[in-house]
Amino acid sequence: MQRRDFLKSAPLAALLPQLRAAVPLKITNIRIVNLKVIRETGKMEAAWNPGTVTTQRIGGGSVVEIQTDQGLSGIGPGMDPASLEAAKSQLIGKDPFNVEQLAGPLRYYVGGSPRTISALEIALWDLIGKATGQPLYKIWGAAKDRVPAYASMIQLSTPEERARMAVELKSQGWKAIKLRAHYPTLKQDVQLVEAVRKAVGDDMEIMVDANQAQSSGTWQPGVMWDFRRALETARELERLNCTWLEEPRLRYSFDELAELSRLVGIPIAGGENNRGVHEYRWILEQNVFSIVQPDIMVADGVTGFREIAAMTQAHHKRLIPHHGGGNLGTIAQLHAIASWPHAPWIEILHDPPIAAYTNGFSIMQNPPLVDKEGYLNLPQGPGLGVEINKDLIIA
Repeated sequence: MQRRDFLKSAPLAALLPQLRAAVPLKITNIRIVNLKVIRETGKMEAAWNPGTVTTQRIGGGSVVEIQTDQGLSGIGPGMDPASLEAAKSQLIGKDPFNVEQLAGPLRYYVGGSPRTISALEIALWDLIGKATGQPLYKIWGAAKDRVPAYASMIQLSTPEERARMAVELKSQGWKAIKLRAHYPTLKQDVQLVEAVRKAVGDDMEIMVDANQAQSSGTWQPGVMWDFRRALETARELERLNCTWLEEPRLRYSFDELAELSRLVGIPIAGGENNRGVHEYRWILEQNVFSIVQPDIMVADGVTGFREIAAMTQAHHKRLIPHHGGGNLGTIAQLHAIASWPHAPWIEILHDPPIAAYTNGFSIMQNPPLVDKEGYLNLPQGPGLGVEINKDLIIA
């Protein structure tokens, strides 16, 4: 069939994705879109940052938007405004489909926070999805169309309250909860997990996070573990049938972490604060973790994030990424996880009522929500498959 005959026989709407993909896109502008705060939900102290109280909000923040000459635009998480002009100099006039060729210059010339690079790459991929009419997880090689979510706690709280929270989450369909192990003593940490295990039984998974890798050095706020405490905690958590122990030692204590992984049966997880593909290569080659946890907003942009995933699969490890920031980064990460057979969970920061995950998702007018079976279903719209709530945009 000749092209003009095909055009006559097919609805124009069905042809638009093919036509857009066939005609090169050209980036014409990048802008930061600021969003209104709907309301504050309260104050909270994160277990890994004792002494620092933050205000939780619904709405607020910003997103980045990349515009093109064909009227399409892609969105990503907020970026550093100080990097906006440098980003424009690297991207305006370029084709977003060349995203992996653009990744290197973005890192070199734009620099700054890794979150800025990731935000720009997510917006580029959103553009590619919209130009082709496909959700990102299908472009990246869909392995599944829904992903089980685990509720990641933020506060330390008390064993009684965490047990009550776990029972409530279980009744709502959540299949797993992650607790923070930040009490002064090992005995108190174990009592926390014992209380939750007793409350939910064996049909809800429990993950435990020590958050000992927040610093790139050898000091951070709160209780700091030595190797002995990490080992003894791991053995207690194994007894309690926990799914994994996360970040039980310093970020670069690779030798100790590899030894811990060798000595215990419970999987040791980590990597959320590591940056650069090279660091994950070291982690994998030294058999540091059973579960690797890069964050799409931290690791090395979307390009590096996907390279890390491929290396992890080649080393026969599971990939369970860090939370992705709680809004558009989490949605991008959801698409990536759905494209990988070795990625069985998505982390959702969810410590209601003050810090419910819906706070961050509120900037979207059509966000996916955890269903009654504990899953996030993949958005089926093109690109990220979500749009920004127009009522929140500050003109």
